Amino acid sequence: MQRPSPSLLPWAATAARLLLGVVFLVAGALKVPDPAAAERAVRAYQLLPEALVPLAAFGLPVLEVAVGLALLVGVAVRAAALGAAVLLVVYLAAIVSAWARGLQIDCGCFSSGGTVAQGQTAYPWDVARDLALLAVAAALARWPRSRLALGGRDLPTAAPTRTETSRAH
Repeated sequence: MQRPSPSLLPWAATAARLLLGVVFLVAGALKVPDPAAAERAVRAYQLLPEALVPLAAFGLPVLEVAVGLALLVGVAVRAAALGAAVLLVVYLAAIVSAWARGLQIDCGCFSSGGTVAQGQTAYPWDVARDLALLAVAAALARWPRSRLALGGRDLPTAAPTRTETSRAH
């Protein structure tokens, strides 16, 4: 992967950070006030044992809010971007699984989720959106330094390649 322009990189990372932060904060904040709807959404996927449904229904929105806030304020950006990427991979796997099994559900990403009428699913859109967000999260994890961040320096970036080191001298 080629490194983007050094002058644009911090601003691109800022845009990525704010985009992901808003998406995760809104998604989590919409679920926290209605735990019954969150449980219904998790249960609709038919992936977890019933005993784990309430834990996932409570924990996922809390994680989304935490990741969203960290990204918005710019603290632990790489860790938050990696957390966002992991959540997106889990969500993608769940959506693709539901789609493949023919379940008629709303993803519950920004709504109460649950069963929907035949033909009312949005699986292609959900997958495309989450893949795009995953690409943004991966890029931000790779290049986390951004403008307007409270966290200052994040985790160290990967060691420069031999080519990058020779160009610097």
